[in-house]
Amino acid sequence: MSVWDDVVGQESVVDGLLRAAEGGAPAHAWLFTGPPGSGRSAAARAFAAALQCGEVPRGCGHCASCHQVLQGTHADVEVVRPAGLSFGVKETRELVLRASSSPSGGRWQIVLFEDADRATEAAANALLKAIEEPPPRTVWLLCTPSPEDLLVTIRSRCRLVTLRTPPVPAVAAALVQRDGVDADTAREAARAAQGHVGRARLLATDAEARARRAEVLALPRRLTGVGPAVTAADALVRAAEAEAKAEAESLNEAETSALRQALGESAKGRMPRGTAGALKELEDRQKSRATRVKRDALDRALLDLASYYRDVLALQLGAGGDLVNEPLAAELRTAASAGAPEATIRRLDAIMACRERVGANVNPLLAVEEMTLALRTG
Repeated sequence: MSVWDDVVGQESVVDGLLRAAEGGAPAHAWLFTGPPGSGRSAAARAFAAALQCGEVPRGCGHCASCHQVLQGTHADVEVVRPAGLSFGVKETRELVLRASSSPSGGRWQIVLFEDADRATEAAANALLKAIEEPPPRTVWLLCTPSPEDLLVTIRSRCRLVTLRTPPVPAVAAALVQRDGVDADTAREAARAAQGHVGRARLLATDAEARARRAEVLALPRRLTGVGPAVTAADALVRAAEAEAKAEAESLNEAETSALRQALGESAKGRMPRGTAGALKELEDRQKSRATRVKRDALDRALLDLASYYRDVLALQLGAGGDLVNEPLAAELRTAASAGAPEATIRRLDAIMACRERVGANVNPLLAVEEMTLALRTG
């Protein structure tokens, strides 16, 4: 076992990072890019562990430093996960200040900034100054879907690490070996997730997640008229909201409990004076995160829906390869024979347009209603 085991289907990337970790003097700033689910954060976390590891090969997975980095408890590795839709300049300046300190016990002071593309323009400028003149023992690891998501002045100062979508067999093998999933379930989950490692693990291990996806894939069968199309849109949005609410509440409860204890909550649940501000700040962050979680849940549903029409189009064009939704093969063939490729492309365009509108803060229900009406007519 090593820290690199979590980086699935990225052999060339792992080789390059391992050489850099063993070289002794890594670049001061790295930019990890790749499509959702490719393992950007996992690769950056493994690299951070390898940089702090004192064994050979780096990233042994057995030493105290490796365990601490992977568990998020290493004193010299700070992981930043923007909770809301954006990461502000105040938070960035505080982060830069912490990053400028010398490592307390590790070899490097490392900042792993997940979703760095959420930084506002002012925050990105503050980050740029830190990367332009970094302290000698500080290493920045930034993660974004694409290099273009960051200021050109930032990415020009970073060493680029590009990850690909992991192959389905590699994802399935990881589910079998690490999560104990049976081979058939692992293959189906990996294929349905289209190489998204985290999504594949969720589908393989969570029956409710599989049921939600099945409901999304049933939507095309329900578009028999204007009324059913509007009803289907409402059901899709409500399902995404329910999924997001459950996820957010689980996170909120743990965070609030931990903060209340840290602030000195009494046995009777009373809080000391002067702590209301900290609790209110946490509540505001949680509200912002709830918006992001809701948007992400709806986007996942839209991508699942797009996979249905992707399969239809593949059949219409006679493309080779496996279907993403192989269990629905008979239904997909019927849909393919009943329409033309041009209509399927228009439906895919409608789904992608809906994703863009939701991302631009359009009312989700209105955006999804427009999409379902477009899917009905083709």
